Amino acid sequence: MSVVPLGWLGIVRLGLVQSAIGAIVMLATSLLNRVMVVEYALPAALPAGLVAWHYAVQLSRPVWGHGSDRGARRTPWIIGGMAVLALGALLAAGALPLLAARAPGGLALAIAAFAMIGMGVGAAGTSLLALLATRVAPERRAAAAAITWIMMVAGIASTAGVAGALLEPFSAARLTRVAAGVAGCAFALAVVALLGVEGAAPSRALATSVETSRRGERSATLTTALRTIWADSEARRFTLFVFVSMLAYAMQDLILEPFAGLVFGLAPGASTQLSGVQHGGVLVGMIVAGVGGGAFGGGRGEGGETRGLRWWIGGGCLGSAAALAGLALAARIGPGWPLTANVALLGLANGVFAVAAIGAMIALAGSGQAEGREQAGLRMGVWGAAQAIAFGLGGLLGATGVDLGRSWIDSPATVFTLVFLAEALVFVVAAALAMRRPGRQQDMTPVARARGGGMTT
Repeated sequence: MSVVPLGWLGIVRLGLVQSAIGAIVMLATSLLNRVMVVEYALPAALPAGLVAWHYAVQLSRPVWGHGSDRGARRTPWIIGGMAVLALGALLAAGALPLLAARAPGGLALAIAAFAMIGMGVGAAGTSLLALLATRVAPERRAAAAAITWIMMVAGIASTAGVAGALLEPFSAARLTRVAAGVAGCAFALAVVALLGVEGAAPSRALATSVETSRRGERSATLTTALRTIWADSEARRFTLFVFVSMLAYAMQDLILEPFAGLVFGLAPGASTQLSGVQHGGVLVGMIVAGVGGGAFGGGRGEGGETRGLRWWIGGGCLGSAAALAGLALAARIGPGWPLTANVALLGLANGVFAVAAIGAMIALAGSGQAEGREQAGLRMGVWGAAQAIAFGLGGLLGATGVDLGRSWIDSPATVFTLVFLAEALVFVVAAALAMRRPGRQQDMTPVARARGGGMTT
């Protein structure tokens, strides 16, 4: 007896949960960031440090994933994580007036609040992805990744628009009400969307059939479980790929608008519109990868889904590298370059590689279910931690690279040329990792050998 895979409605409902997570994260890392710098005139380093701190806390993702593996159901972990995330966002909003007034305890409250945000994202997000990995049929995983991430982006965009409008005219009391409204509505949406999706605890027949293996997994310590995963060559390679690709992805995030302003002379509004073009391209790329990965990704058969998705991942990474090389060339040519089209291409390639990588992540995390292993949460936690490190480090490297380059080189165009070329090279390395085939049989884990070579990315 096996668990019935989720249908499209179930996948969309989990996408609503991802939208709720994205809405609260946007509130904490984007809206509050702007309020601290603009309305409260606090140093920009303060919100940057708090956002970096929330990424650092997400190194705990393997702990939450391992905990959800050991439990009978993942829904309580998702709801618990959402509760911590929502409360953390409320505390962060409450800390802002204290920070502005230089009140004792304001910084401590903000640090605690962003720690809760990091923990909430880690617990809810990791368990949600593990639920997708274990409950979505192989041929639907690429489409499921696209659906959930598109819904997350839509949730972020819609929340940003509504919250921004409700904040006018700004006041500390209005900010508290908006934060409470966003956090409360997102938590309620997640709870309602999760009702009945996972179902009850495993049936008696299923529990009996895998009781021995599950007892061994549940009694294993986190350290032992991590060692087991790290012994899998495919898991190690994929962890490295996640880190390298997300490092390249994050490096461009903080420098695109400054590049448009310094080299092309675009006004703040125009550079913001350019960022919107990039995000629109990301959405199109996600749709393309979701539809194409499901239809042409080799989703049926042992290991077929990741073999097919590997080409989408590699193509997205190489496309991103080509677009960044184009931006490097744009820095040399200047205003005559078709900048908007170049940025749209960058967004499209980013969206393709991101959704294909997430689809492969879901596939690899759920690949052990046939053997009765419950490690989907832990695997997602390991990869989520690698992504968090890459996001925090990538943004820092990109911005620092520009700052250091401008201190050594008088020409901003030359600085951006070098930085964009470096980012393109990182994407090429990520593509090479994605396209690499499995090692020889003797290098594989026993489970991978039993499955005829395992999955590839």
